[in-house]
Amino acid sequence: MTQEERRRIIPLATRAALASVAMACFLLALKSFAAWHTGSVAMLGSLADTALDLLASLVTLYGVRLAATPADSDHRFGHGKAEALAALFQVMLITASALGIAWRAVMAFGDHAPTQDADFGIGVSVIAILATVVLLAYQRRIIQQTGSVAIRADNVHYQSDVLLNGSVIVALIVDQYLGFAKADPLFGIAIALWLAWGAFQASSQAIDMLMDKEWPEEERQRFLEVAAQHQELRGIHDFRTRRSGSHDFAQFHMYVAADMSVYDAHNVMDEVEAKIRVEFPKAEILIHLDPEGHVDTDNPLVEADVTPHWFGKRL
Repeated sequence: MTQEERRRIIPLATRAALASVAMACFLLALKSFAAWHTGSVAMLGSLADTALDLLASLVTLYGVRLAATPADSDHRFGHGKAEALAALFQVMLITASALGIAWRAVMAFGDHAPTQDADFGIGVSVIAILATVVLLAYQRRIIQQTGSVAIRADNVHYQSDVLLNGSVIVALIVDQYLGFAKADPLFGIAIALWLAWGAFQASSQAIDMLMDKEWPEEERQRFLEVAAQHQELRGIHDFRTRRSGSHDFAQFHMYVAADMSVYDAHNVMDEVEAKIRVEFPKAEILIHLDPEGHVDTDNPLVEADVTPHWFGKRL
Protein backbone atom coordinates (compact mmCIF):
# COMPACT_ATOMS: atom_id res chain seq x y z
CA MET A 1 0.00 0.00 0.00
CA THR A 2 1.45 3.34 -1.03
CA GLN A 3 1.55 6.36 1.24
CA GLU A 4 -1.19 8.02 -0.80
CA GLU A 5 -3.44 4.94 -0.58
CA ARG A 6 -2.75 4.68 3.15
CA ARG A 7 -3.73 8.32 3.75
CA ARG A 8 -6.96 7.83 1.80
CA ILE A 9 -8.07 4.39 2.97
CA ILE A 10 -7.11 4.23 6.66
CA PRO A 11 -9.28 7.17 7.89
CA LEU A 12 -12.32 5.88 5.96
CA ALA A 13 -11.94 2.28 7.13
CA THR A 14 -11.24 3.41 10.69
CA ARG A 15 -14.40 5.53 10.76
CA ALA A 16 -16.44 2.58 9.50
CA ALA A 17 -14.96 0.33 12.19
CA LEU A 18 -15.64 2.94 14.89
CA ALA A 19 -19.24 3.24 13.66
CA SER A 20 -19.55 -0.53 14.03
CA VAL A 21 -18.21 -0.41 17.60
CA ALA A 22 -20.58 2.42 18.53
CA MET A 23 -23.57 0.56 17.06
CA ALA A 24 -22.68 -2.62 18.92
CA CYS A 25 -22.43 -0.71 22.24
CA PHE A 26 -25.84 0.90 21.66
CA LEU A 27 -27.52 -2.40 20.79
CA LEU A 28 -25.82 -4.20 23.69
CA ALA A 29 -27.26 -1.76 26.21
CA LEU A 30 -30.71 -1.86 24.59
CA LYS A 31 -30.92 -5.66 24.36
CA SER A 32 -29.55 -6.19 27.87
CA PHE A 33 -32.52 -4.32 29.29
CA ALA A 34 -34.91 -6.05 26.87
CA ALA A 35 -33.65 -9.56 27.77
CA TRP A 36 -34.02 -8.82 31.48
CA HIS A 37 -37.45 -7.22 30.99
CA THR A 38 -38.99 -9.92 28.76
CA GLY A 39 -37.23 -13.07 29.98
CA SER A 40 -37.03 -14.25 26.36
CA VAL A 41 -34.45 -16.92 25.50
CA ALA A 42 -34.48 -15.74 21.88
CA MET A 43 -33.78 -12.19 23.05
CA LEU A 44 -30.99 -13.56 25.25
CA GLY A 45 -29.51 -15.25 22.18
CA SER A 46 -29.72 -12.00 20.23
CA LEU A 47 -28.04 -10.22 23.16
CA ALA A 48 -25.19 -12.75 23.13
CA ASP A 49 -24.76 -12.27 19.40
CA THR A 50 -24.62 -8.48 19.89
CA ALA A 51 -21.95 -8.92 22.57
CA LEU A 52 -19.95 -10.94 20.07
CA ASP A 53 -20.63 -8.24 17.49
CA LEU A 54 -18.96 -5.76 19.82
CA LEU A 55 -15.94 -8.01 20.16
CA ALA A 56 -15.84 -8.58 16.40
CA SER A 57 -16.10 -4.84 15.78
CA LEU A 58 -13.22 -4.16 18.16
CA VAL A 59 -11.16 -6.82 16.42
CA THR A 60 -12.08 -5.27 13.06
CA LEU A 61 -10.94 -1.88 14.31
CA TYR A 62 -7.68 -3.40 15.49
CA GLY A 63 -7.31 -5.35 12.23
CA VAL A 64 -7.85 -2.27 10.07
CA ARG A 65 -5.13 -0.39 11.92
CA LEU A 66 -2.76 -3.35 12.01
CA ALA A 67 -3.31 -4.20 8.33
CA ALA A 68 -2.13 -0.71 7.44
CA THR A 69 1.10 -1.18 9.40
CA PRO A 70 3.98 -1.83 6.99
CA ALA A 71 6.29 -4.79 7.42
CA ASP A 72 9.12 -4.22 9.89
CA SER A 73 12.45 -5.85 10.69
CA ASP A 74 10.80 -8.51 12.87
CA HIS A 75 7.79 -9.15 10.59
CA ARG A 76 9.06 -9.09 7.03
CA PHE A 77 5.78 -10.42 5.63
CA GLY A 78 3.63 -7.95 7.55
CA HIS A 79 1.18 -8.52 10.38
CA GLY A 80 -1.78 -10.04 8.56
CA LYS A 81 -1.90 -13.32 10.49
CA ALA A 82 -2.79 -11.47 13.68
CA GLU A 83 -6.32 -11.36 12.25
CA ALA A 84 -6.42 -15.16 12.13
CA LEU A 85 -5.25 -15.47 15.73
CA ALA A 86 -7.89 -12.95 16.83
CA ALA A 87 -10.51 -14.89 14.86
CA LEU A 88 -9.66 -18.12 16.70
CA PHE A 89 -10.06 -16.28 20.00
CA GLN A 90 -13.48 -15.10 18.83
CA VAL A 91 -14.40 -18.66 17.87
CA MET A 92 -13.84 -19.82 21.45
CA LEU A 93 -16.10 -17.08 22.78
CA ILE A 94 -18.79 -17.75 20.17
CA THR A 95 -18.77 -21.49 20.92
CA ALA A 96 -19.07 -20.89 24.68
CA SER A 97 -21.94 -18.46 24.09
CA ALA A 98 -23.76 -20.90 21.81
CA LEU A 99 -23.48 -23.69 24.40
CA GLY A 100 -24.78 -21.40 27.14
CA ILE A 101 -27.79 -20.31 25.09
CA ALA A 102 -28.60 -23.90 24.08
CA TRP A 103 -28.44 -25.03 27.72
CA ARG A 104 -30.72 -22.16 28.81
CA ALA A 105 -33.19 -23.02 26.03
CA VAL A 106 -33.28 -26.74 26.95
CA MET A 107 -33.95 -25.85 30.59
CA ALA A 108 -36.79 -23.58 29.45
CA PHE A 109 -38.54 -26.57 27.83
CA GLY A 110 -38.92 -28.26 31.21
CA ASP A 111 -39.91 -25.23 33.27
CA HIS A 112 -41.14 -22.63 30.83
CA ALA A 113 -41.81 -19.24 32.33
CA PRO A 114 -43.80 -17.28 29.72
CA THR A 115 -42.13 -14.27 28.20
CA GLN A 116 -43.37 -10.90 29.33
CA ASP A 117 -44.18 -7.64 27.56
CA ALA A 118 -43.74 -8.91 24.01
CA ASP A 119 -44.50 -5.44 22.65
CA PHE A 120 -41.40 -4.06 24.34
CA GLY A 121 -39.19 -6.88 23.02
CA ILE A 122 -40.58 -6.48 19.52
CA GLY A 123 -40.00 -2.72 19.64
CA VAL A 124 -36.39 -3.23 20.69
CA SER A 125 -35.85 -5.70 17.84
CA VAL A 126 -37.36 -3.30 15.30
CA ILE A 127 -35.06 -0.51 16.52
CA ALA A 128 -32.09 -2.90 16.25
CA ILE A 129 -33.03 -3.85 12.67
CA LEU A 130 -33.41 -0.23 11.56
CA ALA A 131 -30.13 0.82 13.20
CA THR A 132 -28.32 -2.14 11.64
CA VAL A 133 -29.68 -1.33 8.16
CA VAL A 134 -28.27 2.21 8.50
CA LEU A 135 -24.87 0.82 9.51
CA LEU A 136 -24.90 -1.66 6.60
CA ALA A 137 -25.57 1.13 4.10
CA TYR A 138 -22.71 3.21 5.52
CA GLN A 139 -20.33 0.25 5.48
CA ARG A 140 -21.17 -0.57 1.85
CA ARG A 141 -20.28 2.99 0.86
CA ILE A 142 -16.91 2.70 2.65
CA ILE A 143 -16.26 -0.70 1.03
CA GLN A 144 -16.82 0.79 -2.43
CA GLN A 145 -14.27 3.52 -1.69
CA THR A 146 -11.62 1.44 0.09
CA GLY A 147 -12.15 -2.22 -0.80
CA SER A 148 -11.42 -3.06 2.86
CA VAL A 149 -11.62 -6.81 3.46
CA ALA A 150 -12.08 -6.34 7.21
CA ILE A 151 -15.04 -3.97 6.80
CA ARG A 152 -16.58 -6.28 4.19
CA ALA A 153 -16.42 -9.19 6.66
CA ASP A 154 -18.00 -7.02 9.37
CA ASN A 155 -20.73 -6.03 6.91
CA VAL A 156 -21.57 -9.68 6.21
CA HIS A 157 -21.73 -10.38 9.95
CA TYR A 158 -24.18 -7.53 10.54
CA GLN A 159 -26.36 -8.77 7.69
CA SER A 160 -26.96 -11.94 9.72
CA ASP A 161 -28.00 -9.76 12.68
CA VAL A 162 -31.00 -8.52 10.70
CA LEU A 163 -32.17 -12.14 10.41
CA LEU A 164 -31.51 -12.84 14.08
CA ASN A 165 -33.51 -9.81 15.23
CA GLY A 166 -36.30 -10.84 12.88
CA SER A 167 -36.37 -14.29 14.48
CA VAL A 168 -36.72 -12.70 17.93
CA ILE A 169 -39.80 -10.81 16.73
CA VAL A 170 -41.34 -14.02 15.35
CA ALA A 171 -40.57 -15.93 18.57
CA LEU A 172 -42.22 -13.30 20.77
CA ILE A 173 -45.30 -13.08 18.55
CA VAL A 174 -45.77 -16.87 18.39
CA ASP A 175 -45.10 -17.28 22.12
CA GLN A 176 -47.41 -14.60 23.49
CA TYR A 177 -50.02 -13.90 20.81
CA LEU A 178 -50.46 -17.34 19.26
CA GLY A 179 -50.08 -19.28 22.49
CA PHE A 180 -47.29 -21.65 21.42
CA ALA A 181 -45.31 -21.67 24.66
CA LYS A 182 -42.33 -23.60 23.26
CA ALA A 183 -41.60 -21.14 20.45
CA ASP A 184 -39.18 -19.02 22.47
CA PRO A 185 -36.80 -21.85 23.52
CA LEU A 186 -37.00 -23.31 20.01
CA PHE A 187 -35.82 -20.03 18.53
CA GLY A 188 -33.17 -19.87 21.26
CA ILE A 189 -31.80 -23.23 20.09
CA ALA A 190 -31.93 -22.08 16.47
CA ILE A 191 -29.89 -18.99 17.33
CA ALA A 192 -27.37 -21.14 19.25
CA LEU A 193 -26.97 -23.35 16.17
CA TRP A 194 -26.53 -20.24 14.00
CA LEU A 195 -23.76 -19.00 16.28
CA ALA A 196 -22.08 -22.42 16.26
CA TRP A 197 -22.16 -22.51 12.46
CA GLY A 198 -20.62 -19.06 12.32
CA ALA A 199 -17.89 -20.22 14.71
CA PHE A 200 -17.13 -23.21 12.49
CA GLN A 201 -16.84 -21.04 9.39
CA ALA A 202 -14.62 -18.49 11.15
CA SER A 203 -12.34 -21.21 12.50
CA SER A 204 -11.98 -22.82 9.05
CA GLN A 205 -10.96 -19.53 7.45
CA ALA A 206 -8.53 -18.69 10.27
CA ILE A 207 -6.89 -22.13 10.16
CA ASP A 208 -6.56 -21.95 6.37
CA MET A 209 -4.76 -18.63 6.72
CA LEU A 210 -2.44 -19.86 9.47
CA MET A 211 -1.64 -23.00 7.45
CA ASP A 212 -0.85 -20.93 4.32
CA LYS A 213 -3.54 -22.57 2.21
CA GLU A 214 -3.26 -21.89 -1.53
CA TRP A 215 -5.53 -19.36 -3.24
CA PRO A 216 -8.75 -20.70 -4.77
CA GLU A 217 -8.03 -22.56 -8.00
CA GLU A 218 -9.81 -20.00 -10.20
CA GLU A 219 -7.57 -17.23 -8.82
CA ARG A 220 -4.44 -19.30 -9.44
CA GLN A 221 -5.49 -20.04 -13.01
CA ARG A 222 -6.26 -16.38 -13.69
CA PHE A 223 -2.84 -15.42 -12.29
CA LEU A 224 -1.15 -17.83 -14.70
CA GLU A 225 -3.25 -16.59 -17.63
CA VAL A 226 -2.13 -13.02 -17.00
CA ALA A 227 1.52 -14.03 -16.68
CA ALA A 228 1.34 -16.11 -19.88
CA GLN A 229 0.51 -13.03 -21.98
CA HIS A 230 4.19 -12.09 -22.24
CA GLN A 231 5.67 -13.57 -25.43
CA GLU A 232 9.16 -14.04 -23.98
CA LEU A 233 7.92 -16.17 -21.09
CA ARG A 234 8.51 -19.87 -21.90
CA GLY A 235 6.84 -21.41 -18.85
CA ILE A 236 6.28 -21.36 -15.10
CA HIS A 237 6.94 -23.90 -12.37
CA ASP A 238 6.99 -24.10 -8.59
CA PHE A 239 4.02 -21.69 -8.36
CA ARG A 240 3.00 -21.06 -4.73
CA THR A 241 0.43 -18.73 -3.20
CA ARG A 242 -0.81 -17.83 0.26
CA ARG A 243 -2.91 -15.23 2.01
CA SER A 244 -2.16 -13.29 5.20
CA GLY A 245 -4.98 -11.02 6.33
CA SER A 246 -5.74 -8.70 3.43
CA HIS A 247 -2.32 -9.32 1.86
CA ASP A 248 -1.69 -11.86 -0.90
CA PHE A 249 1.66 -13.48 -1.65
CA ALA A 250 2.68 -15.30 -4.83
CA GLN A 251 5.99 -16.74 -5.91
CA PHE A 252 7.11 -18.79 -8.90
CA HIS A 253 10.02 -19.73 -11.15
CA MET A 254 9.77 -18.56 -14.77
CA TYR A 255 11.55 -19.94 -17.82
CA VAL A 256 13.17 -17.60 -20.36
CA ALA A 257 15.32 -18.41 -23.37
CA ALA A 258 18.61 -19.96 -22.26
CA ASP A 259 20.69 -17.57 -24.40
CA MET A 260 19.00 -14.40 -23.08
CA SER A 261 21.23 -11.94 -21.21
CA VAL A 262 20.68 -11.31 -17.51
CA TYR A 263 19.73 -7.71 -18.33
CA ASP A 264 17.08 -8.71 -20.89
CA ALA A 265 15.76 -11.52 -18.69
CA HIS A 266 15.36 -9.12 -15.80
CA ASN A 267 13.40 -6.73 -18.02
CA VAL A 268 11.09 -9.58 -19.02
CA MET A 269 10.58 -10.40 -15.35
CA ASP A 270 9.70 -6.76 -14.57
CA GLU A 271 7.22 -6.65 -17.46
CA VAL A 272 5.55 -9.89 -16.33
CA GLU A 273 5.27 -8.56 -12.80
CA ALA A 274 3.81 -5.27 -14.04
CA LYS A 275 1.09 -7.13 -16.01
CA ILE A 276 0.20 -9.23 -12.96
CA ARG A 277 -0.04 -6.21 -10.67
CA VAL A 278 -2.73 -4.67 -12.87
CA GLU A 279 -5.15 -7.48 -11.95
CA PHE A 280 -3.65 -8.43 -8.58
CA PRO A 281 -2.71 -5.03 -7.11
CA LYS A 282 -2.56 -6.26 -3.51
CA ALA A 283 -0.28 -9.22 -4.19
CA GLU A 284 3.37 -9.27 -3.23
CA ILE A 285 5.14 -11.16 -6.01
CA LEU A 286 8.48 -12.98 -5.88
CA ILE A 287 9.89 -14.30 -9.19
CA HIS A 288 12.92 -16.52 -9.73
CA LEU A 289 14.46 -16.68 -13.22
CA ASP A 290 15.42 -20.02 -14.82
CA PRO A 291 16.94 -20.65 -18.26
CA GLU A 292 14.74 -22.81 -20.46
CA GLY A 293 15.68 -26.46 -20.04
CA HIS A 294 16.89 -26.08 -16.45
CA VAL A 295 15.75 -28.80 -14.02
CA ASP A 296 15.90 -28.24 -10.26
CA THR A 297 16.36 -31.78 -9.00
CA ASP A 298 16.75 -30.64 -5.39
CA ASN A 299 13.20 -29.27 -5.19
CA PRO A 300 10.52 -32.01 -4.89
CA LEU A 301 7.80 -29.55 -5.95
CA VAL A 302 9.35 -29.05 -9.37
CA GLU A 303 8.43 -31.66 -11.98
CA ALA A 304 11.23 -33.67 -13.52
CA ASP A 305 10.56 -32.88 -17.20
CA VAL A 306 11.42 -29.54 -18.75
CA THR A 307 8.18 -28.91 -20.66
CA PRO A 308 6.75 -25.43 -19.90
CA HIS A 309 3.81 -25.84 -17.52
CA TRP A 310 0.71 -23.67 -17.65
CA PHE A 311 -2.58 -25.42 -16.92
CA GLY A 312 -3.94 -28.79 -15.93
CA LYS A 313 -0.90 -29.86 -13.93
CA ARG A 314 0.46 -29.08 -10.49
CA LEU A 315 2.43 -25.82 -10.74
